[in-house]
Amino acid sequence: MSDFEQSYCDFLEQHERKRSGERKGRLVRGHGYAEKLLLQNVWWPLFGNFHNLHPEYEIYDWNRKSQFLDFAFLPEFGQFGLECDGFQSHIKDMDREKHSYAVNRDNFLTAMGWKMFHFTFDDVQKRPEICRMLLQMSLAPHLIRSSSSTPMNLKEREVLKLAWSLGRKIRPKDVQNHLNLNFRTARIRLHSLVEKKLLRPIVNGRDIRFYELAEGALESLL
Repeated sequence: MSDFEQSYCDFLEQHERKRSGERKGRLVRGHGYAEKLLLQNVWWPLFGNFHNLHPEYEIYDWNRKSQFLDFAFLPEFGQFGLECDGFQSHIKDMDREKHSYAVNRDNFLTAMGWKMFHFTFDDVQKRPEICRMLLQMSLAPHLIRSSSSTPMNLKEREVLKLAWSLGRKIRPKDVQNHLNLNFRTARIRLHSLVEKKLLRPIVNGRDIRFYELAEGALESLL
């Protein structure tokens, strides 16, 4: 069994044990293939764990009507909802009244401090790298601001924030252009993050031309 499969099974069992009644029933009935695929293709490659993640999370609308999010991510620094929207259930079978309610529900949650992420099933299945990029770009500023385990100054935070938002290997030129710095200063800031084991240099011959996020870098910011 892979690390994901084992962690996924433990994750569901843990939440099932904590629930009863309709909240447990909803988890058993509502969590299916699409939700698992969102975790496997999008969440797990970014985080490598399910910390602060809650499947089939119950929320209430403005009329105190119970609703369930596919996932709620509830770290200390915010409330984030994740939904995997299938074409059949969310578009084709949705009438005007249901569409209006779905929009108003998201607006209500936004007003209550939630940040919502919607991914289509097709993207989760066929283009998960797009979903990962968008989720990474959206969460990165919150993760970096909340960091306390890895001390960084404001300048280093800006570089790390840029590295997360790019969704690819970062170059000194990226830092130069984004922060309006000269090449030497950009290299110094990248190297300081290498020393803190948040970036890893990519050596090409004798030169270092790229840097990538080090393994465990995201976890250090949680």
